[in-house]
Amino acid sequence: MSTIRVAGASARTISVEQAAGLVRSGMWLDYGVSLCQPDVFDVALAARKDELKNVKIRSCLTLKPRAVLEADPAGEHFFWFSLHFSGYDRKQHDAGRCNYLPLNLGELPDFYRRFIDPVDVVILKTCPMDEGGYFNFSAANLWHRPIIERAKVVIVEVTRGLPYVFGEGNGVHVSEVDYIIEGDHQPAPELPNPLPTEIDRAVARRIAAEVEDGSCLQIGIGGMPNAVCTLLLESGVRDLGVHTEMLTDGIVELYKAGRITGSQKTLNPGKMVFTFALGSKALYELTARNPDALCCPVDYTNLPHSIMRNDRVISINNTTQMDLQGQAASESDGHRHISGTGGQLQFVRGAYASQGGKSFICLASTYEKRGERKSRIVLNLTPGNVVTTPRTDVMYVVTEYGMVNLKGKTVAERAQALIAIAHPDFREHLERQAHEHRLIPRGFSC
Repeated sequence: MSTIRVAGASARTISVEQAAGLVRSGMWLDYGVSLCQPDVFDVALAARKDELKNVKIRSCLTLKPRAVLEADPAGEHFFWFSLHFSGYDRKQHDAGRCNYLPLNLGELPDFYRRFIDPVDVVILKTCPMDEGGYFNFSAANLWHRPIIERAKVVIVEVTRGLPYVFGEGNGVHVSEVDYIIEGDHQPAPELPNPLPTEIDRAVARRIAAEVEDGSCLQIGIGGMPNAVCTLLLESGVRDLGVHTEMLTDGIVELYKAGRITGSQKTLNPGKMVFTFALGSKALYELTARNPDALCCPVDYTNLPHSIMRNDRVISINNTTQMDLQGQAASESDGHRHISGTGGQLQFVRGAYASQGGKSFICLASTYEKRGERKSRIVLNLTPGNVVTTPRTDVMYVVTEYGMVNLKGKTVAERAQALIAIAHPDFREHLERQAHEHRLIPRGFSC
């Protein structure tokens, strides 16, 4: 066992087995978010499963299988809580192993400081200690600082596999760390980027036409939002800014092409501001020690009063279902949770409050389920579906058949506008339903 000392502070370097040995039954652990989730500690803790009961682990956006869950399929020893589901988290939820904490992502630092009980042990994967004594969080800042403030024991799993990324509060000082363990130094996990479909491109083409020179982008996860970046590359738009939750490969392509300068931003001019990055190796390489990339806490990136400080904010997000009044259900399929609220609502509100800002909710008009084609625009949301963005907040809605702005529209006008951008095969039925349920009054015409 060795000791690191910086300016009077100390943290002990211990073996991963010793670190896992600190965990006791009934404890609350925190694994952090995406790139910062620990790997060697996870394996060592899984090896102790028969000694432990009711160990609860908080996490977010898990990018690879977790040893504690794979070793304990019956859930007799470990239970997983997620603040936003990845595909892996969703599978664990379906197996009864994972539970969701509802929240707007930008509020989570405050949750840790005010509402969530202190964490017994936090274990975060970080970059090796820098010359100032800090362990950098890489491209995943989010709410790691508040977790550390509230944790009884702080462990860092250091690895050379993560890019060192600049940003306010993006790291923990050795004086705040109790134990250091050696990581496996594997590269950061990549998130594949699916090629945009023709529907994605049709939707993206409509949104891209609304983006002006000097606009400030927020791009959500998924094929449609990233397709907008591809269309923007093909357009002549210039001097774009970035203030987003997630830094994507699509944004990076715009940056490489010189379309992103941030010159017209009010907040952090010249900087691409984000709270986490997920994507390809090329994306991670671009963020590494790049002075133009600023990885900030999620309450800085996601709170509406911060977002609105930039002019012409363009917020682009997906939804999976919308009713005829404009309620967007983006995170569940009935009672089956599939993702999370994330930053969608906060960016919708922040973009609207921005001078000249616009928010876009996009969706394909139909989907296939058990061999049957169904409309994503419906009279009523699927029973159990969670409303992510209320009808009062939705601005532009875009499908491959058109784009409508719901702001200032009555219920009847909304219904007619949304029917007009639904798939043609479902419009007549939707209109009949809207009349039957008095969403559109008898004799009403726009």
